[in-house]
Amino acid sequence: MKKITEFFRNLPPKHCSDCGEVMEEMHESYMNQCDKCLRNTDI
Repeated sequence: MKKITEFFRNLPPKHCSDCGEVMEEMHESYMNQCDKCLRNTDI
């Protein structure tokens, strides 16, 4: 069985659901859009 730290280290990078750009991982972040795409969203 793998160590839990090894499991998380081997996860693929997170990609923006809109533009596909690789996102910087943030602790406890469930966002799926990068900052650039979030700023371009009409609310």
